[in-house]
Amino acid sequence: MEVNKILSADVLDIIFEGRNKEYGAYQLRKTYNKRLMIALIVTASIILLSFGGYVLSNFLGTEDEKKELNVQDVQLEEIKQEEKKEEPPPPPPPKPPEPPKVEMAKFTPPKIVKDEEVKEEEKPPEVEKLEETKIGTVNQEGVKDEGIVAPPADDAGKGVVEAPKKVEEDWDKTFTKVEIESEYPGGSAAWQRYLNKTLRYPQDAIDNEIQGTVVIQFIVDKEGNVSDVEAISGPEELRGEAVRVIKKSGKWTPAVQNGRQVKSYKKQPIVFRLETEG
Repeated sequence: MEVNKILSADVLDIIFEGRNKEYGAYQLRKTYNKRLMIALIVTASIILLSFGGYVLSNFLGTEDEKKELNVQDVQLEEIKQEEKKEEPPPPPPPKPPEPPKVEMAKFTPPKIVKDEEVKEEEKPPEVEKLEETKIGTVNQEGVKDEGIVAPPADDAGKGVVEAPKKVEEDWDKTFTKVEIESEYPGGSAAWQRYLNKTLRYPQDAIDNEIQGTVVIQFIVDKEGNVSDVEAISGPEELRGEAVRVIKKSGKWTPAVQNGRQVKSYKKQPIVFRLETEG
């Protein structure tokens, strides 16, 4: 570049002197200020438009709110409450019909007197008339006896027939017969294991070759405790061991009667058998 043109030349022209200005870098730097100005103008325009839209929407919204808040006063009319009419009380329930009176004949205790001394009203009624007539303390007219239960004579004319009182079971007594008998916990298999572990064959019985079945009677209470243990049958030499085994057996499962655990008697056989050689 000539010297006289350096002072008036652009900085880019000096930098790219002798280089390929068509490559692109020259054009980018040459138009940088122009492009920056365009970008700033576009950005400022977008900001102004957004701000103007925001202001305009707030202005229109305020106008709408003012219109919506224009509420008119409404006068409410007083509502007169209707007086509730008192309803008459319900009529009392009808009285139950009285049971029909049953024809009754007065019972006269027999007396040994002469015929002329017997009054007419004291004569007993004939047997044919008693077939459909109740026997009572007074003579009473009424319907024939067809299975109607007459009220008792001492009910003061109330006509009330009481049902027979239910006899309550005495649950504290010792039952001899129950629906489910007491048993050793675990059943027969557990009882057999207990005997094999606990039972000791008396030596005197072994020496004399005594064997048999001993029946032990005892009481099992509601909690399963065992008491009043005694041998009621079987060889004398074996009874003591059988009683000892029962007393040492612990708690049993109580008997059950009508769904309740009860105190009951229990008879438990214990078999003593000697093993034979051969």
